[in-house]
Amino acid sequence: MMDYIIIFAILLVAEILYFSIADKCNIIDKPNERSSHATIVLRGGGIVFLFGSWVWSVFFGFQYPWFLCGLTMVAGVSFFDDIHSLPDSVRLVTQFVAAVMAFYQLDILQWSMWWMVVLALIVYVGATNVINFMDGINGITAGYALAVLIPLAIVNTGEAFVDESLILTTIISAMVFCLFNFRPKGQAKCFAGDVGSIGIAFILLFLLGRLIIKTGDITWMIFLLVYGVDGCLTIVHRIMLHENLGEAHRKHAYQIMANELKIGHVKVAVFYMTIQLIVSFGYVAIDSKALLWHWIYLFCTLVVLVASYVLFMKKYYYLHEAYLASLKK
Repeated sequence: MMDYIIIFAILLVAEILYFSIADKCNIIDKPNERSSHATIVLRGGGIVFLFGSWVWSVFFGFQYPWFLCGLTMVAGVSFFDDIHSLPDSVRLVTQFVAAVMAFYQLDILQWSMWWMVVLALIVYVGATNVINFMDGINGITAGYALAVLIPLAIVNTGEAFVDESLILTTIISAMVFCLFNFRPKGQAKCFAGDVGSIGIAFILLFLLGRLIIKTGDITWMIFLLVYGVDGCLTIVHRIMLHENLGEAHRKHAYQIMANELKIGHVKVAVFYMTIQLIVSFGYVAIDSKALLWHWIYLFCTLVVLVASYVLFMKKYYYLHEAYLASLKK
């Protein structure tokens, strides 16, 4: 217990020191017409997730060195992108190289099945970017991370798919970030930045990869289902609208809740957390050996979430269209 108290203190001090550096170096997020905030806020506070992984390695041994190298690479490039925008090609190449490192750590680089490895890499990088896209309002990144990490910690007590200390240290990192970001609109001290959203995505996907490999059950990806439905269906929606997917936007369901419906950021973040926790705990309650029921539960939950998203958009998307029209006046 004392180790975790010390880790919390170290990360808290590191985060505060980063704020001082970010302020002096002008690492800030200026609002624009696509933003969900109206004031200048420090960017890159999510670097605490990278700090947390390094502190964990120092305290508990460098157990997953390739994972740590991949995380450092992808978070480092993302941090530089937060300061000076990089080409999409540079970010994607870095993400794929980092994913290969994670796969090597997971011991799944079986070149005799190269096509499955390539497909898994695409899914890994794609999921990383979907999680990144969902970082748009106060509290949602760290809050949703906790909604994934807590069930993982519970499952790990039985499956022992990863060293428990990695999950607990990541939870501490998220809690430290929450102190400065899980606040009402206009009161956040910092934003996660790509370094935070990409970094925590890399960690969560690595943990889920360990669990999937240990159990042989890919349906554990249900722990990311709420983000997955909102993120993927929003991408489909934007493709239907012939939009450039690389441009910033405010079309996610959570953004319409926070912006057009004027629901508080914290309330929206808690809503997403709660839905994911309900989905995850329902899944965990099923007999872990009943793979068929896992698939049935995943399918039924997916149908409900997709239907809810579509109905929500049909009812409220016109408000976003009105917002876009107002920008052209």
